[in-house]
Amino acid sequence: MTAVASETGTPIDPLGGDTSLGARLYARLSSIPTWGLWLLVIVWTFPSFSLFVNSFRSRADQRNFGFWEVARQPDQLTLENYRTVLAEEGANNLLDSVISSFAIAIPATIIPIAFAAFAAYGFAWIDFKGRNWLFIATVSLMAVPLQVALIPLLQTYVGGAHLTVPFTERTLTLLPDLDLNTRGGISVWLTHTGFAMPFSIFLLHNYITELPKEVFESARLDGAGHFTMFWRLVLPLSVPALAAFAIFQFLWTWNDYLIALTMLSGGNPVDLPTTVLIANLAGDFGRNEHLLPAGAFVQAFFPLLVFFSLQRYFVRGLLAGSVKG
Repeated sequence: MTAVASETGTPIDPLGGDTSLGARLYARLSSIPTWGLWLLVIVWTFPSFSLFVNSFRSRADQRNFGFWEVARQPDQLTLENYRTVLAEEGANNLLDSVISSFAIAIPATIIPIAFAAFAAYGFAWIDFKGRNWLFIATVSLMAVPLQVALIPLLQTYVGGAHLTVPFTERTLTLLPDLDLNTRGGISVWLTHTGFAMPFSIFLLHNYITELPKEVFESARLDGAGHFTMFWRLVLPLSVPALAAFAIFQFLWTWNDYLIALTMLSGGNPVDLPTTVLIANLAGDFGRNEHLLPAGAFVQAFFPLLVFFSLQRYFVRGLLAGSVKG
């Protein structure tokens, strides 16, 4: 590690005088050269690049030659795989499944943002009894594994929730039988919303808490209520955090396989998203496995578009509430 000299010629200690283990590790990581980071980027993207090239190659070429052979035999490249996955008919139509994915991802992104923004403002700027304990309990729900709750949730969506009163024969209906798994993506929306709320409240709360207190005091003096302050002040100032969470949530819901497969198991196959359709694209005995790279990149196009469209907010939103002052 190279010492840095100040303007007076005195070497500057990169550890700042701190010799703890954390400071030493931080100094080591900070000294990694840029070329080392680019090497990690190349290693990380190499498999994705190979899949991208294979998405333009036939089944025979994928099986018999490595993807690097395209450099010597560019005639291997073809759009036939994309034509096939986009021209499938019926329940295997990838374009229909893209529409179904949008029908799931857009509401499952907007709904938790709307609820979490109100909740985060309440935890940050409304003083009520038990606020701190309720916030801790809400954030603690992030530790609940998704897989543990899927089957109970599915049973509730299909058969409702009923409670038998002890020592009696009476049964109370807490939630009627709604058969939500057969009603489009409603069950998927509710599940994604429930599991996104703890993290979204935590992220937005950290950002909203750091907004200038003087702004809210001035608004109160002008007679503004909580809803006015939320709508006119908090929302415009919280765009970076809202955009960052929107990216996270959209990518999570768009790429989700388990929740969609579980909650839509009894519904119309047309309502299944692209993740479920691509998993079945290979067919019996893997006869169409050469179509998987093309289907994967069709499915990945829209998340990449969303990410690059909102990337200017991404880092600002990730750092929400991390710096005081």
